[in-house]
Amino acid sequence: MSADIPQVAATIPNAPHAPVMLAEVLAALEPRAGGIYVDGTFGAGGYTTAILDKAECRAIGIDRDPIIIERARALEARYAGRLRLAEGRYADMEALVGDDGATGVDGIALDLGVSSMQLDEPERGFSFRHDAPLDMRMEQSGETAADFVNSRDEAELARIIFTYGEERRARAVARAICAARSESPITTTGRLASIVRATVRKGTSRIDPATRTFQALRIAVNDELGQLERGLEAAERLLKAGGRLAVVSFHSLEDRQVKTFFKAHSGENPRASRHMPEVATQSPDPAFKLLFRGARQAGETETDTNPRARSARLRAAIRTAAPVAKGRVAA
Repeated sequence: MSADIPQVAATIPNAPHAPVMLAEVLAALEPRAGGIYVDGTFGAGGYTTAILDKAECRAIGIDRDPIIIERARALEARYAGRLRLAEGRYADMEALVGDDGATGVDGIALDLGVSSMQLDEPERGFSFRHDAPLDMRMEQSGETAADFVNSRDEAELARIIFTYGEERRARAVARAICAARSESPITTTGRLASIVRATVRKGTSRIDPATRTFQALRIAVNDELGQLERGLEAAERLLKAGGRLAVVSFHSLEDRQVKTFFKAHSGENPRASRHMPEVATQSPDPAFKLLFRGARQAGETETDTNPRARSARLRAAIRTAAPVAKGRVAA
């Protein structure tokens, strides 16, 4: 599939990055002729184009970023009648798929977190590599990260930074943010990064001290974990029996949430003791059957050429014929 990536890059400006774990995601989804597939996090379109090139099927590409959707319109012409783009959140995929999924879909792919395209555009405010407006909104609407850091009290900032960024010095960072904003509002990525770096020691890690705080704010501004919870439940409702769900995550919070969902919805039961045999099912009607145990990681060849792949984790499962559990019906 390497030949597909330059075509996508040529169609969508600023999208030169290969999709992470593409071969593994395709193997998990097993695209087939006549099938309908949903790419809930379209981005540069790498997964979608690979699916459409793999089989004579149809795809719905969903992205909450209107800039990405507009840039990708040329792909609809390239795959005339086989690709439809939909602007919105993948948590709302049932409504966005609409009549195309009336009888269920055959596969759903989710590539979580911020896209490389968004990170590489300084004006979007996701990265501290360049000094830019502190924005971080995927949808280009609503509250910005600057609004967030300048309006929340110290306790809430500390909670968000600790919970979503797993930053041990969250209280100190929150205190420093509040002290700095009392002098003047924090409106740029550069200033926020400087505040955090002055508070958190770099130590021996190669990770910039500002990384965890920026991650926390991005997750909070875009309600990423709330969307993931609702999106996984929507996928359960939308997939037909035999349909496949493949989820790629990039940090422990996401992966933990996906792991918990799959365990709860596949009948997997943790061992009471490591000396006792595993109990395969705790429910007579699990909604999913795991394709493989645990999470798969990118191979060494990919991680050598694509640093983003180093933290990627893939989990996948097949939808069973079991009805959706009571309490998880669509709103």
